[in-house]
Amino acid sequence: MDALSEILKSVRLDGAVYKDAEFTAPWCIHARHGLDAVRARLPRAESVLFFHFVAEGSCRMRVGDHEEVARAGDLIVFLQDEHQLMGSDLNLPPTEVEPTVPPGPVNTTLGGGGDRTRFVCGYMGYNRSLCRPLFDVLPRALRIPKGEGPAPYLLGELLQTGLRESADSRPGGASLLAKLAELMFVDALRRYVDALPSKGWIAGLRDPYAGRALALIHGEPDRAWTVDTLAHQVALSRSAFAEHFSQLVGEPPMQYLMRWRLALAAQALRSGSEAITRIAERSGYDSDAAFSRAFKREFGMPPAAWRKESLKTVPG
Repeated sequence: MDALSEILKSVRLDGAVYKDAEFTAPWCIHARHGLDAVRARLPRAESVLFFHFVAEGSCRMRVGDHEEVARAGDLIVFLQDEHQLMGSDLNLPPTEVEPTVPPGPVNTTLGGGGDRTRFVCGYMGYNRSLCRPLFDVLPRALRIPKGEGPAPYLLGELLQTGLRESADSRPGGASLLAKLAELMFVDALRRYVDALPSKGWIAGLRDPYAGRALALIHGEPDRAWTVDTLAHQVALSRSAFAEHFSQLVGEPPMQYLMRWRLALAAQALRSGSEAITRIAERSGYDSDAAFSRAFKREFGMPPAAWRKESLKTVPG
């Protein structure tokens, strides 16, 4: 299996909410969404992303100094806690909107009564540590253009199903919404990555040598990999492989392996009660102390504190 599939397979969305929103020209809205705004609904999420699917019409969007137009069929995804400015005219005084998406139906009638733009909007919680290799090379906001063939129709059906489930609050709805979100998000990211120019980690994925090594690392992260064994697997000399991998991916192969193992360890600490010693061993560390030092360098706190912090967010 390729490394992108392994990364996308690790995407676990803790929940999702879908809302319908409608604006009529002229209009302009401003919001800043973040994890704190949705913590009560997504207690285990490390991060939150917000999305806007343009179901009808068009709009302008601005993040920082970057501005572009989104049209019907496009999907806009904000991967970080960003100030979002969207509208038919971004020079208008913006209307501040609430960062939360409350339960129940939404009937938005904001605007001046002109041309209509309709969105399906919402948010999803996810674990950024596992997605870091991919998210580190993506911009803060993505506009994923309308695809060809049946893709736009299928995306529209997924979103309409999400809207119905979010409004009805039926038993099992939370699980269904999370799975719908994963399917939609993985498909969107795959299409976006396919269209990206080759650079950084993306370039490594497409390279026959680095890509093969990344697939091996992600496929068997607990195997006792060395630069020599990886070089042998991809049919390069040790020095040629190490230099080639570092140039494309941006870090040496053993450092990349360590970071991926620590990301998996972070997930294990959040999602279960497995002993830290066992997680340390599986991550390639001979002692809890060495594992704790490496984990703290990567995530800013030792493993025990990371697990304790995650438990604080779980309602009980």
